[in-house]
Amino acid sequence: QVQLVESGGRLVQAGGSLRLSCAASGRAFRAYAMGWFRQAPGKEREFVAAINWRGDNTDYADSVKGRFTISRDNARNTVYLQQNSLKPEDTAVYYCAAASGVDETRYDYWGRGTQVTVSS
Repeated sequence: QVQLVESGGRLVQAGGSLRLSCAASGRAFRAYAMGWFRQAPGKEREFVAAINWRGDNTDYADSVKGRFTISRDNARNTVYLQQNSLKPEDTAVYYCAAASGVDETRYDYWGRGTQVTVSS
């Protein structure tokens, strides 16, 4: 079992920056691919960014490329999402997820989310 706890979300003005954190329990964290997803009011959850277990391969949604950066610290069991140049359309609940199996796109553990609100 893996428990994921997100933090760092808050109200920020457009153009500002935030760093979201996701703390994971368990030594197995370092073997898992990790991802960030978000869900805005009235919309489906969408993929934001992902990172492999070594931290040397990342992937981003087109809407956040060049503005967001995903990273991980396996010694601290933590994955981060640095968000720069935030826009009102980035407003959402952000979730982190872990993929424990061979398929790094199949996420089987999820956190409860952290709210990011970007004002115009």
